[in-house]
Parts: sequence; structure tokens; C-alpha cells
Amino acid sequence: MSQFFMEYGLFLLKVVTIVVAIVIVIGVVASAGRKATQEGLEVESLNKKYRLLAGTLRKAVLGKSEQRKEAKEEKKRDKAEAKQASHRPRSFIIKFKGDLKASAVPSLREEVSAILDVAGAGDEVIVCLENHGGVVHEHGLAASQLARIREREIPLSVCVDKVAASGGYLMACVASKIYVAPFAILGSIGVLAQIPNFNRLLDSHGVDVEQITAGKYKRTVTMFGENTDEDRAKLKEELEDVHALFKAAVSKYRPALDLDKVATGEHWYGTTALELGLADEIKTSDELLTELVVDRDLYQLSYRIKQPLQKRLMANIDSTLEKVDAAGWRRKFESRLPR
Repeated sequence: MSQFFMEYGLFLLKVVTIVVAIVIVIGVVASAGRKATQEGLEVESLNKKYRLLAGTLRKAVLGKSEQRKEAKEEKKRDKAEAKQASHRPRSFIIKFKGDLKASAVPSLREEVSAILDVAGAGDEVIVCLENHGGVVHEHGLAASQLARIREREIPLSVCVDKVAASGGYLMACVASKIYVAPFAILGSIGVLAQIPNFNRLLDSHGVDVEQITAGKYKRTVTMFGENTDEDRAKLKEELEDVHALFKAAVSKYRPALDLDKVATGEHWYGTTALELGLADEIKTSDELLTELVVDRDLYQLSYRIKQPLQKRLMANIDSTLEKVDAAGWRRKFESRLPR
């Protein structure tokens, strides 16, 4: 009888596993389908958005007579703003949420190009950045897109509400001013390579791995072959070269930083990052934008790229991996909180 229940339990476990897998696949496909949008630049007036939000709340809390009075005042404000519209400076807002491959770069480059064609005297660019870092050359390209704005001498600010670490900070440091939330994560100016090695496992099962290269250093540390001290030393040398490039880029835009102190691979929270010079002011993006909306016209840009289903499916898989990576940051953060 116990054998029957054991076999039945294993059968039930297999069925549940298959059902869960099917549900996940259906969810990924459905999510990818929802992301199929028309390609092009979308522009939203944040001035109008904030007015609509406030107006909705006023309608809910004010009496009818007060609502009529407020409506008249709103019309007067709209007319006054319409007359001043051509004279008010503009702030162009870009939201960049990074991942390991900095897959938002194609949109970023189009958004930056559009701004550079339109921006005039008194205008500025604000990037709301959330980026844990990732592949070096991808994030280097992302930083280069922001550098295009600096090269045109257009004021560039970066707001970090959550995290700008490693490649994320490589982007953030390009800004002429960095705003950071009190508990946002900044820094991680370092380079990491982490590779599993299955050589002993394969060897124990009688599996040989043949690797043939042309060029002494075409492949050093490998996943399946036997790694030598020379291989590890070469990889370490390459990482040190990348780290030197990283520090040089940071130093170019923030020359006052003590790199010996901050380029150790460590990360810090907002208030400490401010003390170290990694940021310039403690302020969330919400605080900044609601302050600017009084005297400036705020436009949020978003360039949508239509991708084939296959790429959208792969993007969802990458997103899942990103969530695992982000969970690592959360665990670091939670481990430091008092309990």
C-alpha cells in the first residue's frame, strides 16, 4: 500500500509540475502580446497630468460652489499659461529602467536625438534612472547617449529613487547634477566576472572537453575545461583594465571624487552617497518635478519600439532573470535593516 501511495505521489507531482509549466508559458506569451505597441515617440505633458490629478481630487472634496469657483480659476490659469507657453523654459524627462543588457538603449538613443533637435536656451533634460548594472559595453553605450546631452551643453540631471549601481552609476555620473532618494543605492564602482566550472563533474563521468583556439588568449577561463592559474591571472588582468576605464569615466565627470575610497565595488545608501560626493542633493524625482512644474513646462518622452513576438518572449525571460538579480539587492538591503 505504501508503494502505491509513493508512486501516486510522484505521479501527482509530475502532473502539477507540467500544469505549472504550461501556466507560466501561457503567462509569458500573454505578457509579450500585451507589450506589442506601435513604434514611435510618445510625449506627455506633466503639467497637464498634474493639473488633472489635482482637479480630480478637488472635485471629490470640494462643494459645488467651490468647484465652480475653482473651475473659473483654472480657466484663468490655463489662459495665462497659454500666453506664457512660448516663453517658459522646458524640462524634458526620460525614464530609464535598466537590465543586464541595458535593453532600453535603443529607445534612449531615439529620445536623446529628438531632444537634441528641439532643445533651446533655458531647456534641460532630467533622467529618472533605475539601473542595477550589467554588461559593460551595453551600459557604456547607454552612458554615451547621455554624454551627447552634456556635449551640447544642455543641463542634465539624473534622479535616482531606487538604485544606480555599477553600470547604472556609470550612466548617472555623466549628469551635471545627481539627485538621490535617502535610501537609494549608489556606487558599486567595480567589475565582476563569475563563471561556473563543470570540469570535475564531467571528468568524473568520463567526459572530455576539447577546446581549440587560434590566439594565445582567445579563451582563458572556461566553463567546461580545466582552468589554470595563468587563465585566472589573465582574466583578472582584463577585469582590472575594465575597472580602470570605469574609474576614468567617473573621474571625467566627477573629478572631485576620491576614487581610492569609492571605487572599491562597494555601494552606499543616499545620505552616505551624498557625503562621499557620489550625489549632489537628497531629493526624490517626485519632489523635483513638482517643484519645477511651477515655472517650467515638463514633457515626458517615451520611444516605443515594436518588436517581433520572439524578441518579446526573450525579453520576458530576461526580465525574470533581472528580478532574480534585483532580489539579491533586496536581500542585501534587508539584511542591514534592524529587526
